[in-house]
Amino acid sequence: MTTISDISTKSGSRPARKRIEPLKAIRAIRALIADKEDTGQVFRIIDALSGGSDERMFGRFIANETGQRIVGEKRSLLATLCDRERLSRLPEGTLGRIYHEFMAVENLTADGLVEASAEAPRRYGEMPEAATIFRDRMRDSHDLWHVTTGYGRDGLGELCLLAFTYAQTRNRGIGFIVLVGARVATKQAPGLGIWRAVREGYRLGKAAQWLPLADWETLLSLPLADVRARLGIGAPVIYQRIEPITSAAEKTKMAGQGMKTAA
Repeated sequence: MTTISDISTKSGSRPARKRIEPLKAIRAIRALIADKEDTGQVFRIIDALSGGSDERMFGRFIANETGQRIVGEKRSLLATLCDRERLSRLPEGTLGRIYHEFMAVENLTADGLVEASAEAPRRYGEMPEAATIFRDRMRDSHDLWHVTTGYGRDGLGELCLLAFTYAQTRNRGIGFIVLVGARVATKQAPGLGIWRAVREGYRLGKAAQWLPLADWETLLSLPLADVRARLGIGAPVIYQRIEPITSAAEKTKMAGQGMKTAA
């Protein structure tokens, strides 16, 4: 098994600290506001403002026995999640089965974020293997975070999940997206409690176990309720209460934009 001493003694074993690039983040957030489906802009913002958060998270990950085992086994979470036939055969109610159904309903594939993440200019190709395994695992587990937290892919769900993620990662790029996104969403739907839902997401993220260390390969075969209990993930009550209203407003807005485009 790979140990922390094995990894820490290798030259360049940790991702390099990156300087903050605020102007690049501002350009990206403007583009994201103009087109919220432009996922690549999210990665650009996170990359521009991440600073030393990646280094800190990787250090915490590789100092843990689970992290060392994942790196030592050179696991590919993406390969596991792309095995749709296996996931579809898991018992109903398990994390893996529910994840498979979630991806089918949303018309998503496990490798869908790979191309979007490549748009960020970060020097991923120069990262050591252990850090690359960690970085890929964080990217590929995004939709598992959706399923385990109960946050949907609607606009408010994505925003609340980012607040949850910020509490877990302390990545300033993610925090910046949350602040801007919550402000814009509140202007578009005032009086619904957007900020309360976002703050709830942050609180839930702080209270939960550290998800970057989750052994997803093992958890996939367990009932979702048990996974949530193991990871200490509470129910997003405020989000669940106002999501039908915000989603309906979101669909109405999209339909109106579609009519304008057709005209």
